[in-house]
Amino acid sequence: MLTHPQFDPVALSLGPLKVHWYGLMYVIGFLSFLYLGKRRASKPGSLFKPDQVDDMMFWGALGVVLGGRIGYMLFYNLREFLGDPLSFFQVWDGGMSFHGGLIGVTLAMLALSLKWGVHFFQLSDFIAPLVPIGLGAGRIGNFINGELWGRPTDMPWGMVFPPAGLDVARHPSQLYQAFLEGLVLFALLWWFSRVSRPVGAVTGLFVAAYAAQRILVEFFRQPDEHLGYVAFGWMTQGQVLSLPMLALGLFVMWWAYQKERG
Repeated sequence: MLTHPQFDPVALSLGPLKVHWYGLMYVIGFLSFLYLGKRRASKPGSLFKPDQVDDMMFWGALGVVLGGRIGYMLFYNLREFLGDPLSFFQVWDGGMSFHGGLIGVTLAMLALSLKWGVHFFQLSDFIAPLVPIGLGAGRIGNFINGELWGRPTDMPWGMVFPPAGLDVARHPSQLYQAFLEGLVLFALLWWFSRVSRPVGAVTGLFVAAYAAQRILVEFFRQPDEHLGYVAFGWMTQGQVLSLPMLALGLFVMWWAYQKERG
């Protein structure tokens, strides 16, 4: 049985300025987005130029932070937000919703696609493979913070998270998600998008694959204490939010290939 190291959530202190590990994970995500995006935009035949990746990152970052925080407050912590609206700004304590962030990024991409005169799915197909590294880094941030731990387990890699109780080993579900959302999803999308695909196919695969792995990992992740199971006595909020994503992603892939054939 392992014990969580209980890292100091502050990575670096510079006088009154405190740099949190969770914030650094976002920086890693944004930097990887820039590097991979500029690399892809530099290839012959790319619809986008390397300097446009800067705009994608800037507006996408706003969408991630604002959408992720708003989504967390609405989907997971509405009571706290209504009681203390200023808690919205305490992002260093964690509390970001992927589903809210996805909505925020979608709105940002829609605005950019209109500005640049390109099809929304052309832009989202370009962006989708650049996202998983940031998702994986975010889950590492959850692990460092010792939050969002898993359900009890007797597996040899079970880990004790002191805030959850010193006598129960749990799945390190943050690491499961870091592996699936980060490494596996990145490899899948990078491989799939290495050749020309129907417009929308890469986006559909991203949405469907993320939703599928999220639904799976939620069976190992402890439900939010203040929410518990929200449907049928076994479904978590993450699963409920991911099911429409799975259906939408599969539909977009089907639509993309049908449109190419038709």
